[in-house]
Amino acid sequence: MDDLERELRVLATWLETPDVPDVRGRVRARLAAPARRRRRWRRWLAAALAALLLAALPPGRAAIADAVAGLLRFSGVVIETTPAPDPPTGVPSPLPSQRPASLDEAQRHVRFPIRVPAALGAPEQVLVADPDGTGTYRVATLLYRGGALRLDAFDGRLDPVFHKQIGGPGVEWVTVDGDFAVWIGGPHELAYVDRAGVERVETARLAAATLIWEDAGVSYRLEGQLTRDEAVRIAASLG
Repeated sequence: MDDLERELRVLATWLETPDVPDVRGRVRARLAAPARRRRRWRRWLAAALAALLLAALPPGRAAIADAVAGLLRFSGVVIETTPAPDPPTGVPSPLPSQRPASLDEAQRHVRFPIRVPAALGAPEQVLVADPDGTGTYRVATLLYRGGALRLDAFDGRLDPVFHKQIGGPGVEWVTVDGDFAVWIGGPHELAYVDRAGVERVETARLAAATLIWEDAGVSYRLEGQLTRDEAVRIAASLG
């Protein structure tokens, strides 16, 4: 062992070993630095900006409002500040290839989970609409109160689905389970934009008060004779 020790000592004189780094300074600097805050403040800032734009922008500035809606990722919904539209004439057509289905059947033919609000219970009727070439539908609608209350759920994070024209007053930012939502308290024109991005003018109708929100990649709109608080409560009870 003595011979080995001597050889190792001789070898050490030929090797260049770096000094041990002083990490104490780095540790102190990191501890002294303020903790990084979560970026949730950006969403609140975006919501405040959106509310300001929706309340203050004159007609004709819809493109900016659309950009804000896109920023907040209310997928499938385009919000515009335009003059109050004239009510659509005639009887609106249903959504493309809309048909009734049982809840179980509808679930098998859409790509997202159909969630039933606990505050409403089982729907009186279920509709599916806008199928693709594989027979997969894009929209599932749950109807309550004789059809006067409806919950639309649809996929389509990138393409607009429901196109709304709203006069600035009556549009309000609210929250559903801590996430942002849009409450439209008065009647407004509603038309459907299909998978190809084509607005189906024949579907245009005057919609009742509506709550719009997104959860887990699915867009929702709850429409009916509801107060804002009632709509938020129903939305928060989705199973």
